[in-house]
Amino acid sequence: MDFELARHNMVNNQVRTNRVTNPLVVSALRSIPREVFVPSPVKGVAYIDDDIEVASGRFLMEPMVFGRLLQLAEVQRTDTVLDIGCATGYSTAVLGRMASSVVALEEDVVLANWAVETLLGLGIDNAAVVEGELARGLPEQGPYDVILINGAVDRVPDDIRAQLAEGGRLVAVVQDKGIGRATLITRRGGAFGHRVEFEANIVALPGFAKRPVFAF
Repeated sequence: MDFELARHNMVNNQVRTNRVTNPLVVSALRSIPREVFVPSPVKGVAYIDDDIEVASGRFLMEPMVFGRLLQLAEVQRTDTVLDIGCATGYSTAVLGRMASSVVALEEDVVLANWAVETLLGLGIDNAAVVEGELARGLPEQGPYDVILINGAVDRVPDDIRAQLAEGGRLVAVVQDKGIGRATLITRRGGAFGHRVEFEANIVALPGFAKRPVFAF
């Protein structure tokens, strides 16, 4: 299979046609071989316009949604990024092409090891993979200019929002009554802003379900 052509088609037909015009985003997506971040049996569909399962319950995000979230985050060359739920490291690799440094958080040890090995193989030396609970974030290495949550969530925990630097941007697909909405959370002057940008249907990231409310 011609993966280079498939990558070119993914960017031109899935990403750019869906209003992703930021040159930094487009260039990064064009430069990273998505096929090395998926299991061998599904390499042939690595560039499909859908989420791809890489382990039980864990997926690489659909390219169009991923690209639009990156554009929404307005990643800059000088930014420090927290990539929550990096799985095999594809999102980390793309962010590594865009930002100054990336901290990737992953709680599955097998996926974390895969991410480390693949990032090293691609020569991406401005990213570090850390094992830990996804819903906690990684306050020890914060604050961060950008936080990306890789997968749909029912909520963005306050503890993760608090890890944003002044002027920071957090992007996530937040689910409400079965509808996913790409959401931008910003921090300015110590206060948090919240804006819904577009609807998106992607697979949920474990650990972010709303806590049950008991009525008596």
